[in-house]
Amino acid sequence: MPMAGSGDEHSDTDDDDPGDPGEFAGSLEFVVDGATSGQRLDVALAELSGESRAQVQRWIESGIVLVGGVPQTRPSRKLIDGDRIEATPQKPIEAALGPEPIPLDVLYEDEHLIVIAKPSGLVVHPAPGNWSGTLVNALLHHCHDLSGIGGVLRPGIVHRLDGGTSGVIVAAKNDHAHIGLSRQFEDHSIERMYLALVRAAPKADSGRVDRAIGRHPRDRKRMSVRTRAGRSAVTEWRLRERFKRAGAAWLEVRPRTGRTHQIRVHLASIGMPLVGDDVYGRAHRDRARHLPRIDHPALHAALLGFTHPATGERLRFEAPLPADLLAALDALRAAEVPV
Repeated sequence: MPMAGSGDEHSDTDDDDPGDPGEFAGSLEFVVDGATSGQRLDVALAELSGESRAQVQRWIESGIVLVGGVPQTRPSRKLIDGDRIEATPQKPIEAALGPEPIPLDVLYEDEHLIVIAKPSGLVVHPAPGNWSGTLVNALLHHCHDLSGIGGVLRPGIVHRLDGGTSGVIVAAKNDHAHIGLSRQFEDHSIERMYLALVRAAPKADSGRVDRAIGRHPRDRKRMSVRTRAGRSAVTEWRLRERFKRAGAAWLEVRPRTGRTHQIRVHLASIGMPLVGDDVYGRAHRDRARHLPRIDHPALHAALLGFTHPATGERLRFEAPLPADLLAALDALRAAEVPV
């Protein structure tokens, strides 16, 4: 049963490393009784503290959980009556990344998560050589109720869109939401639909690509289906419009897995590279005629559906097409009309 709880309320973590222990928030102390005796340390401490099991496991791995005054490193340690559990959790620390007043098109927001219609050109996550001007920097400025991810005051990016891809993206504000959303992506219960303009006019009205994706055997910066160490990947597509004069098509695409560059790689592998994709479409650059110029892969995350990790409500969001894709479609449709 609980004896004391002097620690502040603080955030859960995601799957990142614990990192700098930061500033301690106080201590938690419990004594094991019949209700928790025989349980695993991580299970019992999660129940007693109200924290997620993932968070508690991070505490144990970082050495801040003691049983009988001895630091524990095994979450599976079985407890017995009278064991005294102590933990010294940390406060969220300020992220090294800075907030930036980048405009955001917010489709939905509450205390658990935020859904954005991301424009093309906005990189999602900072990386070496690109530490500013990202979606994370924008969210740090916009969100004033972050409880933290991984002990750090920052949003939890559950999934990513390529910098050139526009459309719906969700970010978590706390560990509970981050874990709940991540599990839905892992078990494929997320609903995702993309729209893609490709350099081909397929004869079929639909198709399915089931080919593993891994690093390109010669160019490590690219992904490829020609790999010996790929991960399974499945993409389904359906024709929306065929533009015979331009040799192009407008597709509805549903990825059933979530591999890096999956849609771009899979469509290129069957001779339907995205318009504007100079990485995976170079070999097909001259096949289509009269195509509008688009300076990024013509891919839009049009729909995202998921179960709210806190309320259990099923949510569904759609992002309107950006102006450049709308203009491209208008031009292609006009070219199909006989003069």
